[in-house]
Amino acid sequence: MSQPHSGCNSWLDDLVRIQDHLTQPHTSDLDNMQEPQEDEACVIHPHPDAGKVFDMDVEVGAVESGVNTKYFPHAAHVYDGGLTFMDQFDTDLFSALRRSNLFYPFASRQDWELGSWLLRSGLSLVAIDKFLLLELVKSLPLSFRTAKELRGWAELLPSGPHWQSMVIPTSFPTKSLVVLYWHDPLECIATILNNPLLHGLVDFVPYKEYSLPTMCQRYSEWITGDDAWNIQSQLPKSATLLGTILSSDKTNISAMTSDCVAHPLLIGIANIKMSTHLKLLSNSFMLTALLPVPKFIHEKKRMRGILEDRLIHQCLDIVLEPVKKAARLGVMMSDPNGHNCYCFTPLAGYITDTLEAAMLATVGGKTSLVTMAMYKQFGDPFQHKPHTASMTLAQLSIVKSKADPQDIQVFFLEAQKFRLNGVYEPFWRDMLFLCPGHFLTPEALHYFHKQCWDHDVKWCIHAVGASEFDFRFSVLQPVAGFQHFKGGISKLKQVTGSVHRDVQCYLISVIAGVLSSDFIVALRSLMDFHYCAQAYAMDEDDLNKLEHSLADFHEHKDSILASGARRGKGSHLINNWYIPKLELMQNIAPSIHCSGVAIQWTADVTEHAHIMEIKDPAQQSNNNNYDPQICRHLNRKEKLRRFDLATTFHQLALDAAKEVTSAGTMEDDEDSDDDQESEGELAHDKLSISFLALSQPLTDYFAIARLLTSSPGTAPIPLHSFSIGSIAFHLTSKPSV
Repeated sequence: MSQPHSGCNSWLDDLVRIQDHLTQPHTSDLDNMQEPQEDEACVIHPHPDAGKVFDMDVEVGAVESGVNTKYFPHAAHVYDGGLTFMDQFDTDLFSALRRSNLFYPFASRQDWELGSWLLRSGLSLVAIDKFLLLELVKSLPLSFRTAKELRGWAELLPSGPHWQSMVIPTSFPTKSLVVLYWHDPLECIATILNNPLLHGLVDFVPYKEYSLPTMCQRYSEWITGDDAWNIQSQLPKSATLLGTILSSDKTNISAMTSDCVAHPLLIGIANIKMSTHLKLLSNSFMLTALLPVPKFIHEKKRMRGILEDRLIHQCLDIVLEPVKKAARLGVMMSDPNGHNCYCFTPLAGYITDTLEAAMLATVGGKTSLVTMAMYKQFGDPFQHKPHTASMTLAQLSIVKSKADPQDIQVFFLEAQKFRLNGVYEPFWRDMLFLCPGHFLTPEALHYFHKQCWDHDVKWCIHAVGASEFDFRFSVLQPVAGFQHFKGGISKLKQVTGSVHRDVQCYLISVIAGVLSSDFIVALRSLMDFHYCAQAYAMDEDDLNKLEHSLADFHEHKDSILASGARRGKGSHLINNWYIPKLELMQNIAPSIHCSGVAIQWTADVTEHAHIMEIKDPAQQSNNNNYDPQICRHLNRKEKLRRFDLATTFHQLALDAAKEVTSAGTMEDDEDSDDDQESEGELAHDKLSISFLALSQPLTDYFAIARLLTSSPGTAPIPLHSFSIGSIAFHLTSKPSV
């Protein structure tokens, strides 16, 4: 497809006017929009990655076998004048010096590789200085001789988003100054969107999929959900919808400093295909803020908690103000191809655990995040009335009319009457399009795996007996790829998400034959629900099966209480279903309709990001005043990543050009264009492999088998490694996968 050409090189001042029939509550900003004027200097084109713009009455050819797709018409058009990642690199302050030396300020590629390795190695400045003082290293033609000089060179590299900080005033005293460190979230979104590795991996146009031949609507990515379609219908014609993903969770900085806690806020884009943004190496999330974790001085612990919650909402309000403004008015951003897009950035999803989600929704304890249900209704087999943003804001308005928010104890007593947590200005109060019931999406790690470990497994242990339960686990046949629990699981203390997953695979078979059929049916139905809800694509038939599994559990759940399996601390018998995650399961099917499948919102990637973004940088600090040191470390790390990506792309482009040239000489201009395109595609493919693929050691079992058979007597018989034709066998009692 030909690339569009236009002379539109600046932001548009006149925006499209929203149609009169839209019913969004915040109409003042939307009604001020003017439609972009199409003239000879500014021409709007469909996004090249979005395919053609389709009429809604036309059924489009299937994206894949058995699926029919309809795209939203006249969405995600592009404008010329944007910059690619490499354009930004080539217009850097020192770009002129890099024409003769690509690796400036480093002397050569070898100089850069050694410097990059030292900066990423985790070595202290003292250790780097000792390494550079080695006689062998001193003989090398390096551009740096000390660790301080090396870090100085790193500061000259092209930079990403810049860190900012500000002191947050508080109405109540704290033990230390409250400082917020943050990136401009729009700069983070622009950096992610402009990543060349995401070429072809971003969906810009909302679309609906239908399974054939039944024509049941099919949900997968966020862009296929009803929310994306509905929001796009409220945006100006030709605008691009960029759903924003946020994730936050408190984490201990290290095991040795349990009193030092960080509260990172990550940001990402929901348009990135989930097969990409669920990969750890895709850099689909960036740390946009380090939320403060203060210690308020107040005699009552509950009041200190309310003050902390208020501060989090206050900081989120500050950090997310550019995103809110862009969601109302739009902003121009460059996509991975360098095309300008007129982007709107509503909040699509907020990934966090259940406790923090309740704080963000401003609901009190023992209350549903997304419905009007209270704790005594958590076991009901149906979904309660949704708790909307307008309802919460109306309740807060009533509370503020009766109590001053600064009189925290009186205000909290009034807020409790509506089951609110005492926050009086939620960060989402002025956000367009979505309310907490929509953007607080189901999170697989906590909703399914943690729930199964905290409840399902405990029910089985109490019903079967700990010793019998452990014995049944210990005699299971080890299976390659799954952990074997030879000592049982009842006494496990620290367990990871992978352990949760492996235990779930064995659970039903372990309790078979010892518990009642109703108990097993209830547990199996809940397990079916967990597994079905993690599908990467679901149509209406699948959602009906999902709801049927949950209904089966509710039909047989009384058998669990009858067996005395539900117990609390001290084996105290519990005869109720006051489980918050059980009530939240009623919201999973509606959430899939709105926001796509639940697996894309799992916290696996963001939880692992805490290691790379918080724990690893903290290890390089002096264990004092962590936040600014973490920011400096991440700033240097981002510079190294961007420079490595740019120089690698340059090198691969040169290598690709040589490969294309060696295949034959160019005959005419058209062939020249094709060859240049081939060079770019080849370089991009190699770049993606270099940065998105984990390098794993490969074992040649054929060579091992040949060596053993050619040297009889060197290994005991029978051989554990041998080959037959094109198949190699390697037998071991402890598999490596």
